[in-house]
Amino acid sequence: MKNAGSAVALMGNPNVGKSTVFNALTGGRQHTGNWSGKTVALAEGRITGENITLIDLPGTYSLHARSQEEALAREFLTCGGAQAVILVADAACLQRSLVLVLQVLEVQPHAVLCLNLMDEARKKHIRIDTAALSRELGIPVVPCAARSKKGLNELKNTLRAVLSGTLPPCSEPPIRYPADIRCGLYAEPHKGQTRDELDDILTAAAVLRAEEIAMTCVTAPDDPHARDRAIDRIVLSRRFGIPLMLLLLALVFWLTLSGANTVSAMLSGFLLGLEAPLRRALVLLSLPPGAVSLLTDGVWRVLATVVSVMLPPMAIFFPLFTLLEDAGYLPRIALQLDHAFCRAGACGKQSLSMCLRALRAQKNRTG
Repeated sequence: MKNAGSAVALMGNPNVGKSTVFNALTGGRQHTGNWSGKTVALAEGRITGENITLIDLPGTYSLHARSQEEALAREFLTCGGAQAVILVADAACLQRSLVLVLQVLEVQPHAVLCLNLMDEARKKHIRIDTAALSRELGIPVVPCAARSKKGLNELKNTLRAVLSGTLPPCSEPPIRYPADIRCGLYAEPHKGQTRDELDDILTAAAVLRAEEIAMTCVTAPDDPHARDRAIDRIVLSRRFGIPLMLLLLALVFWLTLSGANTVSAMLSGFLLGLEAPLRRALVLLSLPPGAVSLLTDGVWRVLATVVSVMLPPMAIFFPLFTLLEDAGYLPRIALQLDHAFCRAGACGKQSLSMCLRALRAQKNRTG
């Protein structure tokens, strides 16, 4: 495998800093949101100083495709679209990230594990034996803190070595499947067994192996996530979970709509107020009356109306959702509503995109 013109996939769970790693390596400005539908389209960028194209795949928890994001990520890997893959894992919650890592290694053995959020792991007094982790997985492991640009040069050097063949690929998939399953992700259901049942067996094997590796390589306090669990007991409880969710979403909608109405009125007055000066300027340019009317009454008035109606709510709504995402509340909403949405043939992540559609519908009615 040659370094020149190589394509490398970037994979990881949602909310592990994958897009931050992408931006840091490519100098791009990709948005780091992860609500449903955000990163379904593939983003590409050239790694700074390297002749390597980096493809940012959608955030996913598994290669057993049960959503559009998972199907896209699995299809890209199995079709051989990349010569190697950078696997981004959350150092503060390594066991959860390892499930996807183990599954990807069955498909693409040329891989580097980017152990991101090491600064967060240190705050929680979590220590990771990267040498032992590398031995267990059979691939190089690079600790990083993408937000502060730490470890990125080592990551690029390691990736270059993997692509050139200096570092060998994973020799054998590290998941230990039951004896009657020989080919992992490519296994076919037995007679009387459904695809979902087989996927559950394969996922359980990956989860068990991830737990074994985490117990071997990770040293942590008795419960490094005690604070998160205490929050979960409140925001995900049967008594307080749904009322709190409805209250927060209602607050987001109220702030968006009430704030947007005020800003929209001010913006509309300002933009429409420029119509008369624009008309006079066009007349001074000796344009025909028809052209003046087209540019002012048509183009400018429509543009001013659309901008004043659509820009303010989006400028308020998305920052508020970003705050909820950074606080870790959006994944909890998705988890809370997943059961109800599954009964309708959907998934909990779609509840977030439905909020955006509801906001647009309400704004259209009031705007």
